[in-house]
Amino acid sequence: MTRYDLLVKNGTLVQPRLGEFTADLAVRDGKIAALADHIDPAEAAEVIDATGRVVLPGAVDAHFHLGIYRPLEVDAAEETRSSLVGGATTVLSYFRTGEHYLNRTGAYAEIFPEVLAAVAGRSHTDYAFHLAPMDTAQVREIPDLVAKYGVRSFKYYMFYKGFNLSADSRDAKGFRMAADGEEYDLGHLYQLMEAVAAAAGERPGGRVSLSLHCEQSELMRLFIDRVRQNGDPQTLKAYHEGRPPLTEEVAIGEAATLARATGCPVNLLHLSSAAALSAARAARAASPGVDLRTEVTLHHLCLDHETLDEAGRGLGGKVNPPIRTRSDNEALWAGVLDGTVDWIASDHACCMEESKGDALWPALPGFGGTALLYPILLSEGHHKRGLSLHRIAELVSANPAAAYGLRNKGSLMVGSDADLVIADLDSRRTVTAEVLLSGQDHCPFEGEELRGWPAVTVVGGRIAYRDGVVTGEPTGRYLAR
Repeated sequence: MTRYDLLVKNGTLVQPRLGEFTADLAVRDGKIAALADHIDPAEAAEVIDATGRVVLPGAVDAHFHLGIYRPLEVDAAEETRSSLVGGATTVLSYFRTGEHYLNRTGAYAEIFPEVLAAVAGRSHTDYAFHLAPMDTAQVREIPDLVAKYGVRSFKYYMFYKGFNLSADSRDAKGFRMAADGEEYDLGHLYQLMEAVAAAAGERPGGRVSLSLHCEQSELMRLFIDRVRQNGDPQTLKAYHEGRPPLTEEVAIGEAATLARATGCPVNLLHLSSAAALSAARAARAASPGVDLRTEVTLHHLCLDHETLDEAGRGLGGKVNPPIRTRSDNEALWAGVLDGTVDWIASDHACCMEESKGDALWPALPGFGGTALLYPILLSEGHHKRGLSLHRIAELVSANPAAAYGLRNKGSLMVGSDADLVIADLDSRRTVTAEVLLSGQDHCPFEGEELRGWPAVTVVGGRIAYRDGVVTGEPTGRYLAR
């Protein structure tokens, strides 16, 4: 009888915060059971020879949108399949009531069980949810959501405040399906921060936090009006100018002030510009007692509006916040290298090309990218910029796991979940929609050659992806954090 279910031999193990070392790694019952210089292959039911390859902890893609434009059950099956390509073994998806997602509103006590039922049995990765309280009644549900479902992260969209932008005739109440008298403003944000801070105070052993989409809506209204009055150009450059970095900078200042007043732990999501990164640094310096963490995305690190517009692929790259400039790309990479950035995510939102259409303002924002999580960090981070492998493992695995209460994720130590990625650092592959195994039919990264791809992705001790092919049925679990 064998002692182990799976043995990974002769690989270079990448341990966040420690470094790289050569060892054999054995798995039993979905957990890492042993690390040693040598483990006899006869002791394992299945053996993978990782000679010449690196073994990384499975990525935690902490910014995901299951079911935003398509049915939850479809996205769960197809988009977590795409995650395996990029080495993501856990996804944390955002969900809110109102337009998109389930297109309904009401109590999370009624709606969230439906969300869980739609995803159950369909996800190839482990998964959890961040929830957005869109009205006061949902804010009051926070203690129960934490206690009953293990939801430890919530969200507020600063650019929905008002939402009567000239480019969109909808108002905030209509978008949220909210009752009269319910305002989605800084007052709502303040009471939301109070509730999250209270929940965090009741659970000192685990972090409860509020994630923030930082764009200032009143300034956006002004700048969008100016852009549209100037010939209404249909380019990503125009979208960037209508929602410029100043809107991020101001929103971050507002958010940091309220976080300081309430003591609420906050996550500044998808910082897209040099100005946003500087504002985050300033907020940290002004609020030394506030737990403030920062996220950037793959597309804000690597894509620029000039290149996409010139290639005629601008509308496919519409996303909030907008794609910025090459100088913003490099400023964000500098933040990754100097430690300002805490984690990197995809902000994956499957959006078909037909939903982009041929007009900028009505085009739906967002696109997929989860399949590129490790490939971009290995290619653009490690090979091009000298980012260490263990720092990459921190950025896409250990740090988001710690921020969002996933105690058994983000590590290759004995006792951790056996979520592993065996990557070939010299594998070169050109990005196409077909390679990414997503339901999405286009990709803004199309045609880019990346060096460094996962060859094998292991979820809970089971090989889920190997050499470009998904193996077996989805076995992902809901994670109550």
